Amino acid sequence: MKEPHEIILYPVITEDAVSLIEAENKLTFIVNIRARKHQIKRAVEQLYGVKVEKINTLITPDGRKKAFVKLAPEYKASDVAIRLGIL
Repeated sequence: MKEPHEIILYPVITEDAVSLIEAENKLTFIVNIRARKHQIKRAVEQLYGVKVEKINTLITPDGRKKAFVKLAPEYKASDVAIRLGIL
């Protein structure tokens, strides 16, 4: 599992995800179930050209892995969200 596109599957576009973008500078993605935090960090940094400060992950009740990616203060999650078509 080396390619960023194998790790980051797709962004989450829910009301909660959008409020995290605005309030906490966080992006939310569904990621490969076997991806580790450092792999997710590297994939986000490569794909979107940002610096990642912190990653939290959880397994959803339907068995998918969700990653909450907090960006470094000098990057705006809203800029990435606009590029992704979320905002």
